[in-house]
Amino acid sequence: MSISTQGGDNSRPSVVSTGKPSAGGKPKAANKAGGRPATGTSTSGKAGGAKAGAGAAKATAGRPGTAGKGGKGPRKPVKAVKVSQGRSWGPIALMVAVGVLATGIIGYGAWAVSQEARSWQDRASDITGLINYRDSNPAVLEPMEGKQSHEWGPLEYEIQPPVGSSHNPNWQNCMGDVYTAPIASEHAVHSMEHGAVWVTYRDDLPADQVETLASKVRGNEYTMMSPYEGLESPISLQAWGYQLAVDDANDPRVDEFIRALRQNATVEPQATCSGGITATGTTPRDLGQQEQAMDGAGS
Repeated sequence: MSISTQGGDNSRPSVVSTGKPSAGGKPKAANKAGGRPATGTSTSGKAGGAKAGAGAAKATAGRPGTAGKGGKGPRKPVKAVKVSQGRSWGPIALMVAVGVLATGIIGYGAWAVSQEARSWQDRASDITGLINYRDSNPAVLEPMEGKQSHEWGPLEYEIQPPVGSSHNPNWQNCMGDVYTAPIASEHAVHSMEHGAVWVTYRDDLPADQVETLASKVRGNEYTMMSPYEGLESPISLQAWGYQLAVDDANDPRVDEFIRALRQNATVEPQATCSGGITATGTTPRDLGQQEQAMDGAGS
């Protein structure tokens, strides 16, 4: 091994390797890692520098946030975990119920409007079990043979309860009147000519059923109600030319019949239902017959 002293007295000597092993058995390639390598052209110095760099990389690889060769890199930020508190189903259920109710109300309103826009004849024809004598047997609505529309005294009707034909000149009061005893058919037919609905029921109808019927009639103009002897069904509803038999006062067809035919099934539109006979009994009251006879005799 030789020592070069080029560059003058102030220059540091450089070590030149001869390739021969040193006394320790290993070539003196470089200072220990972390030391300052010698300058010059020695290849062993370069190797020592590489080892020193590798040692530094290992030293820094374990430091947080430092990515060394073969290291895992910087730590990823920890994400916050959201804790679910669950849905509040009470308000949601309430809103859904309100929505469904509102939709139902609107839908029913639209349906009701569309129903009212239909003709009363079409609405009546939708009632199951309704007998339309105007179409099936119009002759029973015509004046009786040999008689006029207005006739005094008792009359015999083909349909029981009657739905038209000749009748007494006096009508039965039909301003939502509820009669607790039978009334004369001759007066009731005249009321139907004015557009009234006549609700009749059998004597053995339970009291609660009678009251249910009465609640549909009471105070409802162009309606009246009375018991009727000899009914085949518990309840029978009549309008001019129409009839419906039902077994229960809660049958929805009762309301449908009244709604469709009241004031519509009339022969004399705009005729009144007030000022009629209010007495009960099956014998007609010929009020005005005497006056009429006297007027005829004096003419």
